[in-house]
Amino acid sequence: MDITYVGENLLPGKVGQLFVILSFGTALLSCISYYFAANHKEEQSWKTIARFAFWANVVAVVGIGTCLYYIIYSHLFEYHYAWAHSSRALPTHYIISSFWEGQEGSFWLWMFWQIVLGIVLVFKAKSWENPVMAVVMLCQAVLGSMLIGVEIFGERVGSSPFILLREAIPGPIFANPDYLTMVTDGRGLNPLLQNYWMVIHPPTLFLGFAAMIVPFAYGVAGLWQRRYHEWITPGIPWALFAVMTLGAGIIMGSFWAYEALNFGGFWAWDPVENASIIPWLTLIAAVHVMVAYKNSGHSYFTATFLVLVSFVLVIYASFLTRSGVLGETSVHSFTDLGLYWQLVAFNIIFLGIMVYLLVKHKKRMPSTPKEEDIYSREFWLFIGALVLSVACVQIISSTSIPVFNAVFGTKVAPPVEPVQHYNKWQAGFAVVVGLLSAFTQFMKYKRTDVRKFYAAAIASLVVAMVVTALVVYITGVYTNFMYILLVFSAAYAVVANGRILGEAIKGKWKLTGSAVAHIGFGLLLIGALVAAATNEVISVNSSNYIAVAGFDQVEKPGDNLFLTEGEPVQMGDYRITYVGDSVARPNVYYKINYEKIDEETGRVTERFQLRPFAQNNPQMGGLIGTPATKHYLTHDIYTLITAAMSDAHQQAQPGEQGGFEDYEEPAIYETNIGDTLRYRNGYIVVEGINRDATVQNIPRRDDDVIVGLKLKVHAVSGESYDAEPVFLIRGGSTFDLFKDVEEQGLRLRFSNIIPQKDKLEVMVYQKPVPEKKWIVFKAIKFPYINFFWCGAIVMTIGFLLSIFRRNKEIKPEKV
Repeated sequence: MDITYVGENLLPGKVGQLFVILSFGTALLSCISYYFAANHKEEQSWKTIARFAFWANVVAVVGIGTCLYYIIYSHLFEYHYAWAHSSRALPTHYIISSFWEGQEGSFWLWMFWQIVLGIVLVFKAKSWENPVMAVVMLCQAVLGSMLIGVEIFGERVGSSPFILLREAIPGPIFANPDYLTMVTDGRGLNPLLQNYWMVIHPPTLFLGFAAMIVPFAYGVAGLWQRRYHEWITPGIPWALFAVMTLGAGIIMGSFWAYEALNFGGFWAWDPVENASIIPWLTLIAAVHVMVAYKNSGHSYFTATFLVLVSFVLVIYASFLTRSGVLGETSVHSFTDLGLYWQLVAFNIIFLGIMVYLLVKHKKRMPSTPKEEDIYSREFWLFIGALVLSVACVQIISSTSIPVFNAVFGTKVAPPVEPVQHYNKWQAGFAVVVGLLSAFTQFMKYKRTDVRKFYAAAIASLVVAMVVTALVVYITGVYTNFMYILLVFSAAYAVVANGRILGEAIKGKWKLTGSAVAHIGFGLLLIGALVAAATNEVISVNSSNYIAVAGFDQVEKPGDNLFLTEGEPVQMGDYRITYVGDSVARPNVYYKINYEKIDEETGRVTERFQLRPFAQNNPQMGGLIGTPATKHYLTHDIYTLITAAMSDAHQQAQPGEQGGFEDYEEPAIYETNIGDTLRYRNGYIVVEGINRDATVQNIPRRDDDVIVGLKLKVHAVSGESYDAEPVFLIRGGSTFDLFKDVEEQGLRLRFSNIIPQKDKLEVMVYQKPVPEKKWIVFKAIKFPYINFFWCGAIVMTIGFLLSIFRRNKEIKPEKV
């Protein structure tokens, strides 16, 4: 029987789904038309159709985004995507984050950036437009298929962001025509994503992913059209742009991890992190080899291969993070939406294009019979690219263990300690890359003046050794030889490129971009190394014990301190006080005061408050803490809640009428008028008997005996309270009605009259002493972490300067 549902707003979803179908169809039409336009240059009608389809695709993609955002922003929870990723409590900037929290939204983000880049190509690519846009629109069509959400021959194709809640998760609730009255709110945004970095990190990262298609498309077009030499010049600026944006996105992810995740750092070698950095490193290697080929004619195949494989690795990264193959080995991959085989097909299509073109054109590719001179820049750029490639192979092989297990049925375990595993391998590669980025700057293409090279390289080497000694001494990393070697290679890169930058400022502006980028890399390497090697837990617990059940199974007690509200604890140079909390459901913000005390005068020389927050999330394993950080020029103080008083420990608030189980065992007194009874916070005076007492809401009978006992409660703080519990005799049975003094946590019962003793029985109940609120927290000091962030910014500026320079080398062409 068909059900007519009440209150559903179906129009935005229907329009949005129409745009989804249109986006796929127009992308496919544009791809095919651009393909024929590239193969039949004399026939302009294909290009006209291709452009028309492209602009229709632009409209369709913008339409999808508009409809989906309207659904989320308007809290239309009849749609599964809005219900699963947002809630009414989210502020606007987190509603934006919820837009791309799910796979469908992130696929749309990728498509959106591709049409933005496509618009630039349509106006700027000139003679390259047809073949390059054919490749770009092929990728757009594949991405568009990921959003279709239809079944073909029993197989699901794509996952639509406009599917209704009742279609996504059928259940008995949907037998009710007005089920929306019961769906009052959505599940909300993942607490780990409720951070301002998640508003800008995913768009930047996906711009980087989208930009990777452009140098790939130029490489494919160069082979396809047999314009082997020509594609390198326009391809370099695009490759630099992709390196810059993807690198910025990765660094923003590091910021997010540092400020929002609870593993205490900026990089954890998580599979999702690895999946992003691998294509970034290979494209950096590609850029260097492309520049070498442009200047010397060497290593064409290597340059082309690295450009093409970089985008293939982006698609492989998408497979790793979206197919569910990583399982529980990653803390922030997407869940499986049933797109496994579509993602496999995505990989096969572009890997097939790459292999086919490289094999077909291998014999025709430009080659230089003369080998590179060992003192030439191109030789060492090739070596550097080789080192980066080998480093990527190591990362890929370890990250892909779940894939190998799935394909071959093996049960190889991923690294137990991934940080130590990857650091052990990557440290050596980082040393070599640092050294290469230093001394190659003193070399020339084709031929280098050996005497000038050694003079410049050795002078910088000596300065770098002095700088290394200073850094090692100040930071205290001299206990490990590999740390010293890493610091030296990074210092050498900074010093050597600083010298080159000085020459650039004097007039050789062409060298500015590479010098600045390499300086940024050196600073980044120093910052990452020093922060990782010298960070120290300052919340040292000498007792090595935390009185919280099961705490030692999830944390090291010796690295955590137990704080009771209002009770200061000395922690190194700081006096720490937990002063309370505030609740913004589902998060609880814990206020921790830090104070530095001058030992001689006893004065507070510095005071600040950190407010780390946490929420109890059983679906994610319990307490999820989000750190708070105090930033200094030379270090950061990072604070994270690792355990806290649960809601079960909270006491009932005044006015709540609990049962007797909320009280301690009563004290029973046999007393007379004028006696004084003691309780924890004061005393009680028995003032008299009220023989005319009444009981509210209980009608009095003629044979009832109702007696009230007049009590005066005196608190030690000076307040006094009147209370009159009642004793009732009715029909030979006795009853008593208690009286609460809520302000003092008292419950008073006039429980019996004992005539043979001439006594009155009084029972005094007291609530337990309220347990003070408590937290357990960890504090970590990260020395010189700003070198990492500063290096990342400087490196990005260097890439930007290089883009401007390489873009000027593109000669205007007439079409």
